[in-house]
Amino acid sequence: MGQISSQVANTAQHTPENTKPSMAKVATATTIGTTIEYYDFFVYGTAAALVFPVVFFPALGAAAGLTASFATFAVAFFARPVGAMVFGHYGDRLGRKRALVATLIIMGVATVGIGLLPTPEMLGTFGWLAPTLLVAMRFFQGFAVGGEWAGAALMAAEYAPPKLRGFFASLPMLGPSIAFGLSSTTFLITNITLGEESEAFLTYGWRIPFVLSAVLVIIGLWIRMSLDETPVFREQQAKKKAAEAQAAENNMVPAKEALPLGDAFRKQWKEIFGGGLAFAALFAFFYIGTSFLTSYGTTNLSLGRNEVLIAGIVASFFFAFTTVISGFISDRIGRKRTLVIAAIGGVIWSAVMFPVMNIGTSDDGTGSIFWFTLGVGMTLGVAGLSFGTAGSFLPELFETQYRYTGAGTAYGFAGVFGGAIPPLLAASLIAAFGEGAVGLMLTLVALISALVLFTLRETKGGAMDETVPDDTNVTVTSAQPVN
Repeated sequence: MGQISSQVANTAQHTPENTKPSMAKVATATTIGTTIEYYDFFVYGTAAALVFPVVFFPALGAAAGLTASFATFAVAFFARPVGAMVFGHYGDRLGRKRALVATLIIMGVATVGIGLLPTPEMLGTFGWLAPTLLVAMRFFQGFAVGGEWAGAALMAAEYAPPKLRGFFASLPMLGPSIAFGLSSTTFLITNITLGEESEAFLTYGWRIPFVLSAVLVIIGLWIRMSLDETPVFREQQAKKKAAEAQAAENNMVPAKEALPLGDAFRKQWKEIFGGGLAFAALFAFFYIGTSFLTSYGTTNLSLGRNEVLIAGIVASFFFAFTTVISGFISDRIGRKRTLVIAAIGGVIWSAVMFPVMNIGTSDDGTGSIFWFTLGVGMTLGVAGLSFGTAGSFLPELFETQYRYTGAGTAYGFAGVFGGAIPPLLAASLIAAFGEGAVGLMLTLVALISALVLFTLRETKGGAMDETVPDDTNVTVTSAQPVN
């Protein structure tokens, strides 16, 4: 065993470092990748609020059609843990880069496919097939994003210097804020060009943002293919190969390698489910702000579609600012403290969110675009305070050999807890109990996230290649003699 350990250490020391790219290149590649993935994701969210109830569910009526539309939106969140587990397995076994390239291709195909879907009217008797295909494409969108986030976060976190890991790991998290602004801008331009209430927009105009994503995917693939594997992953692979070589030399066979998913759940199940609940509030505020409030502005506040889209563009700057600030602060005061501050901010804001957005509402029920924009911006700002820190906190919780799987699965569960259920319930809650019920729901989610955070360890300052401080998490793979 001593001989094996010696060769492993020697091989790890000679892992090539001359191919290490600059942090600027890593940040650019990961941020552009997440921007493209989430652009595709948000284009669907915007369409689910503004278009799909009319195009795919016209027979259900306005309220039921909107609920059905958001139900298809929620499908992606249940697909995210599946994508995290599948891509996590290959990302931990074959490398982060290969998994990230695959997620981008799948997302691109699914999004363009949505833009080319026939409507129920086009299919006549087989009209039911249109929403069925919509759900299928939405599933693949969620499947791809489930693998994308963890890979991009790992790339940045594993390359970043320890003292600035929170900041650099927050940069790929800018992707969703940029993507939300970009998707809102695309729909706004399409609206202005074709006319906000025109038949052309409902017939084919809504398809343009989906089909245009193909151009972004090609650009993203070109950039992502130029990035190398992380030093931490290369070092892990070098250790494994050295151990295998030593075992072969001694006429021994290494123990069968455990599956990353099995290892992650067996050794760090608390971190997986705890991480999912800790970031549930992030998703709740995020998707209430990006999807539900888009619908709320047009239906409840009687604002124009273009006004709501402009509000989304402005709010994306709130989101981007707090995302980077969150990562920066977490390098100084710690990940957990930053996340607790975000959760407390969520509790406070959820109590006043709807009253703020209803300030200035006229007698005929038309809301104020200023207060609505501020409301969306503050909602996304609260989400950003958690989102920026998530990029470093979740990867730091898990060991290298199953980090992609563990971090991605925890993030996927957070999407189910906070991203799928609250937006789906929000429309029904407002109809049955009023706006205060949605605020109360967000308060409860924020409180749960805050309480669960206290059960997780602080990760700031730890090395990405060290074993987590728990006796049950120490893995020693010994060689077994050949019979």
